[in-house]
Amino acid sequence: MKKSISLLAILALLGCKEDLVKKPDRLIEKSKMMDIMYDLALLEAIKYQNPAVLDSNQIRPKQFIYKKYKIDSLQLAQNNRYYAADYKSYKVMFESVVKRIESEKKRANAIIKLEEKKKKIKIAQLKKKRQLAKKSKDSITVVKTKKGSI
Repeated sequence: MKKSISLLAILALLGCKEDLVKKPDRLIEKSKMMDIMYDLALLEAIKYQNPAVLDSNQIRPKQFIYKKYKIDSLQLAQNNRYYAADYKSYKVMFESVVKRIESEKKRANAIIKLEEKKKKIKIAQLKKKRQLAKKSKDSITVVKTKKGSI
């Protein structure tokens, strides 16, 4: 019984966004907030996949975001809390960021495949040139040998 009352109280609080979290004084517009979420996701992925890249370029993800979007940590935290208070809207924002990441991933994979294809073509062309050069050297050697024996 106590659990169900606690659950109902929590749901009632979550249902009232205005009562739960007030609008920040310096509100970041939704599209900009989604850009920030996207950049943070990329930087965190890089941080865990290849931290040497960030270290070698002396990039600290959070400081990079603050400087790029001209915000501070408090503003980001307040805005994130404000948007997260409306679960449904925040979920839509998050799903949009995920779709953007997937789209960019497909685009990057396509570019990588294209570059690999170009590299294979270049290698094949180099091999063909080497074979032609080798054949032409062999021909010259054969001609010289025939002239020398005459």
